[in-house]
Amino acid sequence: MAPAPRFLTLADVAEVLNTSSAQVYALVRRGDLPAIKIGGRGQWRVESEQLEGYIQRMYAETKAFVDAHPLAEEDASSDA
Repeated sequence: MAPAPRFLTLADVAEVLNTSSAQVYALVRRGDLPAIKIGGRGQWRVESEQLEGYIQRMYAETKAFVDAHPLAEEDASSDA
């Protein structure tokens, strides 16, 4: 079995995150997801470790948001 690649294209990242390449490009350009530009045509690459770090940060941010904004009891029962 081949080892996982160290660097991913924006399309690869989009597939992992189940989103569009345009959304991944926006994350990179905003600095939310660290990436590098390589080659004369400036192709973007995201290191696998950076992607995993981004995912972990998003889990932590989501948990903090959920903890700070709990569902009211009546809201939870009306959704069922």
